[in-house]
Parts: sequence; structure tokens; C-alpha cells
Amino acid sequence: MSSGSISDLDKNRALAEWLEWQLRQVRNRVRELEVKEQQESRARERARAEQSWKIQPQRAGRPAMLHRGGCTLFKSELGFLNREEAVIALAEPDIEPCQICAPQTGLEQA
Repeated sequence: MSSGSISDLDKNRALAEWLEWQLRQVRNRVRELEVKEQQESRARERARAEQSWKIQPQRAGRPAMLHRGGCTLFKSELGFLNREEAVIALAEPDIEPCQICAPQTGLEQA
């Protein structure tokens, strides 16, 4: 080894540090992309819910109730109804529309 030159060991240490820095950058980017993907997935689900409907079952003498898919008064563990199913449900005498989310809005104009 001549004076003033960098040893192979020092070169490899510098390379290892640089590769570790690059790996940290990539891992941070992966985390950012995962968060973005989760946010987009939640936004798609909210949009789908807003264009769907759900039925709250009859309980304690209260009638069944039709809600918009995004209504937070009733969290459904079942699937959503499409527009046609919501129109049919709304026509049923034992199903009332939610007074808060007004699921009947726009359904009458079929």
C-alpha cells in the first residue's frame, strides 16, 4: 500500500455504508408507498360505500332501516346493496329509510 492511497478495507467500509444508506432510503420509500396504497384503498372503499346501500335489521320493535352505504349510524358486517336492491327494499312496507342519511334520495327517479 502506497502512502496517500485508500486501502481495500476502507473502500469496502465506505461501500458498505453507502449501500446501507441506500437500503434505508428504499425501505423508507416502501413504507411511504404502503401508506399511500392503504389510503387509496380506504378511499376506494368509501367511494364504493357511498354508492351503495345497507339494511339495518329489525330490532326491539323498531322497523328495519335502509341506510346509505357510508352512513355511520349502522355498521354492517354484511355486504352492500346495489341500486336496484335498494329500490326494492325501499318499497317494502317493513323497511323505513334512515332519517339522517336519507337513502331514498335519488332512488325514486329510476
